[in-house]
Amino acid sequence: MSKLVVIEYVSLDGVIQGPGHSGEDLEGGFTQGGWTGPLMPDHRRYNSESFQTAGAFLLGRVTYEIWAAYWPTVTDESDLIARALNHLPKYVASTTLQRADWKGTTVVRDVPTEVARLKRQPGRPILVMGSSGLAQTLMAHKLVDEYQLWLHPVVLGNGKKLFRDGGPAIQMKLVDSRTSTAGLVILTYEPTAN
Repeated sequence: MSKLVVIEYVSLDGVIQGPGHSGEDLEGGFTQGGWTGPLMPDHRRYNSESFQTAGAFLLGRVTYEIWAAYWPTVTDESDLIARALNHLPKYVASTTLQRADWKGTTVVRDVPTEVARLKRQPGRPILVMGSSGLAQTLMAHKLVDEYQLWLHPVVLGNGKKLFRDGGPAIQMKLVDSRTSTAGLVILTYEPTAN
């Protein structure tokens, strides 16, 4: 079976909204997009490593559209992130996306059924990056096998959170932790049986 790994950039107060740039996700009046900027060198380093272990990527529509506008233009084969994203299978969860033009992409309409089917196939991990709405669906259906929380030394005060009020209760065990010299802490958890 393939393991499903949710990777989220998280502030100290649990916010995951708009990490990449100011206009990424303005929902709810969020104005602090781009808060991961100071740690982008660490992101590149650790993503270059983790993407080499991936068998596929599963993304929400918004994350997919942001990435599909950029990563196919990076053709340098020595860029490990671009190489993984451009050559491995990609799945985009959406009920509204009409077509996915990024080579190797399949649109997933019924997330619980289709992701469970993908997980039953042998292979390397399926990585979910960002995609906060998709993450909520995956958690609600107990499809997540591992959480990598990339904790950033910043407090944002408001914004979407991964673990939201009213969400499922999840017992977890810490299976790994890493800390960069710049202050990024990567905490890896696996859900345990309740």
